[in-house]
Amino acid sequence: MRKVFGIGFHKTGTTSLASALSVLGYRVTGPNDVSEPDIGETYLARTRALSEQFDAFQDNPWPLVYREMDAQWPDAKFILTLRDPASWIASQTGHFAHVSTPMREHIYGIGRGAPIGNEDHYVAVMEAHNAAVRDYFSDRPGKLLEMNLLAGDEWEKLCAFLDHPVPAVPFPHSNPAGGRRPLARAVTSGKMFIKRLITR
Repeated sequence: MRKVFGIGFHKTGTTSLASALSVLGYRVTGPNDVSEPDIGETYLARTRALSEQFDAFQDNPWPLVYREMDAQWPDAKFILTLRDPASWIASQTGHFAHVSTPMREHIYGIGRGAPIGNEDHYVAVMEAHNAAVRDYFSDRPGKLLEMNLLAGDEWEKLCAFLDHPVPAVPFPHSNPAGGRRPLARAVTSGKMFIKRLITR
């Protein structure tokens, strides 16, 4: 099965995308190890190893490694989930508030891992990421799909991109009120494999 990488920032419909890909038969993982203190130094080794074990990937740290995953998996496809910036930062501040994680410290900068007080910076980083992704894939049509799930993008757009029949079930819209429900995580054996790999 061709690999599919969700490379939109967290809180852009990543859980809904994971649910949809699971319905289509993909083994999905993510987010992965975002609270590990060393994630900023080890996420590349972790994602390279995890990419061997699953079919589809979403949430952090996957948006950071689209170039590396494109090189490792030349046949892979990439999905950039999008969200209106005002809605996105409201979701960030409402969900994470003053709480930081090592992963967000790496993405947004030391001392800026919590969204409250860093709203403009968060939006700037997210928009810079989206622009970089578009530029990277600009000369390869068919490699990148942009989806705005909150704006109504659903099965037809996703399945056309993946050459998959549209399933006879409603498109899953997870976390409509901003709650978080874990969907797919690395299996225990996979986590142990990653820990052995990065501690060698």
